[in-house]
Amino acid sequence: MNTLIFTALAGVIGTAGMSIALWGVSHAGIANAAMIRAIGSLFTHSYEDSFGLGLTVHFIVGIILAFVYVALISLLEPVSLAGAIAYGGMIGFAHGVAFGFTLVVAVAEHHPLERFRKAGLEVATAHLIGHVIYGVLVGLVVGLTGVRFFG
Repeated sequence: MNTLIFTALAGVIGTAGMSIALWGVSHAGIANAAMIRAIGSLFTHSYEDSFGLGLTVHFIVGIILAFVYVALISLLEPVSLAGAIAYGGMIGFAHGVAFGFTLVVAVAEHHPLERFRKAGLEVATAHLIGHVIYGVLVGLVVGLTGVRFFG
C-alpha cells in the first residue's frame, strides 16, 4: 500500500514542480509554456475555460507517469539518494526530448487554439527542462522513501 501512496505522492510533487517551472517560463515571457491551459483547451477549445480541466488532466497524467518512472528507477536499482535523483533526471530528460519533439511536430500543429500552434525550440526546451524537473522530483521521493516496484 505504501508503494502506491508514495508513487502517487511522487507524481503529485513532480507534476507540481514541473507546473511551477513552466508557469515561470510563461510568466517571464521566455516561451509560451502554459501547459495546463494548452492541455485544457485541447478539450474545451477555449482558453478561458481551460485551466481547471487542464490542471486535473495534467495531475492525473503526472500521477500515472510516476508509476512508469518509479518502475524504471526500480529497475536501475539506485543505491543512494543521489542515484535515485540522477536516474529520475535522466528518465525525465529522455521523456522531455520525446515529448518536446512530439509537441513541436504534432500537437502544436493541430491544437484548436492559435496561441498554442507555434511551438518552436524555446517551447520544446522549456518542456524538456520541465520534464527533467519532474524526473528529479520523482527520483527525490523515491530516494527519500525507498519506494520500489522490484527488488
